Amino acid sequence: MSRVIGIDPGTVSFDLCGLENGRVFLDTSIPSAEIGANPQVLVDALKAAQPLDLVIGPSGYGLPWVSIEEFGEQELFLFILADERERNQISVLGGMAEMIGMLKASGLPIQFMPGVIHLPTVPEHRKMNKIDMGTADKLCCLALGILDQARRHHIAYRETSFIFVEVGGAYTAVMAVQGGQVVDGLGGSSGGPGFYSLGAMDGELAYLLGSFPKSVLFSGGVAYAAGQPAMSPEELLALQEISPTVGPAWEALFEGVTKSVAAEMTVVPRVREILLSGRLCRIPAIREELAERLSRFAPVHRIAGIAHTAKEAAQGAALIADGMMGGQFADLVETMRLKEAKGRCWTTFMSASQTNLSRST
Repeated sequence: MSRVIGIDPGTVSFDLCGLENGRVFLDTSIPSAEIGANPQVLVDALKAAQPLDLVIGPSGYGLPWVSIEEFGEQELFLFILADERERNQISVLGGMAEMIGMLKASGLPIQFMPGVIHLPTVPEHRKMNKIDMGTADKLCCLALGILDQARRHHIAYRETSFIFVEVGGAYTAVMAVQGGQVVDGLGGSSGGPGFYSLGAMDGELAYLLGSFPKSVLFSGGVAYAAGQPAMSPEELLALQEISPTVGPAWEALFEGVTKSVAAEMTVVPRVREILLSGRLCRIPAIREELAERLSRFAPVHRIAGIAHTAKEAAQGAALIADGMMGGQFADLVETMRLKEAKGRCWTTFMSASQTNLSRST
C-alpha cells in the first residue's frame, strides 16, 4: 500500500504524477515560469494530494537519495550546478532555492534521487570527465521505458534492452539500457542539440568563450540556430521548407539524435528496440522523422506511459517512488539497482587547479 508522487522539473513545465497502490490518482502539468514566479504553487499542489508516503522531488543533475531534511546549500549547488549569481537569470532555476525552503517547511516526505552517473550499473570508465550522462528526470524516463517494454513484450525487467531517445522541450538525451539496467548515456549537455540547448560543446569553442554564463547551456539549439528563439516547435516546423536557416537547424537535431543512437549502439549493439519520448516526440512530424531515420538500427517505438498529461519523467518518478516504498514496482527499482546509487555528479581526473568544481563543494 503506497501513495506517492513523482515530479518532473522541466524547462517548459513542472509535471506531477501520483500513484496510489500502483494506480494513477494525479496527472497534471504546471508552467515552469509560473512556479519560478511563485514556488508556493507547487507546494500547494502537493499538499492538496495528501496523505503521501513519498514524493520524488525536483532533483536536477541528481543526488544519491537525499531527504529534504538533509538538503542544504551544497546539495542545492550539486543538483543545479549554478551559483547564486546566475540562478535568477534562468526561469527554471530562479525560484529553486525559495522552493526548497518552502518544501522543507511543508513537512512533506520528499526525497531527491540520483542521475545516471550515480548508478553502479554504469562502468567507471564511462564516467570519466563526465557530468551529464542523463539527469535525474532522464533516469525516471528510463524506468518508464523498462516498464513499457516489459509489458508490451511480456518479458521480465531484466530482459529489457533498448536505446532511449528523449527529445524534451529544451534538451535532447540518448541513453542505453541492457538487461534492465542503465549502462550509458549522453545527456542534454553532452550529446546532440536540443530545441533550445546547443548540446555538447566543442572544447575549443569553450576555450574561446572563456568564462560563460549557465544560460549558454540553455541556448544555441534549433530555435536559436534558426534565429527564432520565441517560436514554438510547431511554428518552426512550418517554416522548414521555406526558410534558409530553419531547415539546417532541424537537420542538426535529427542528425544529432541519429549520431548519438549510433554511438550508444557501440555499447549495446543488439537492442530489442529504440524508444522515443519527450515533449517534441508528441509532435507527429518530429516523431515520424526520427522513426524513419532510426529504424535502420532497430524497431522504433514511442512509449505509451501510464498517464495522459504528465510527461514521461514525472510518470517514471512516480514508478520509482512506488518501488522505493516497496509497492507494485519494487522489482523495477531492484532490477535497476537504484538504491545503490552513490557519489557525486562528476568523475574527473583533472587536477583541482583545472576545475572550478572543487571550489564550489
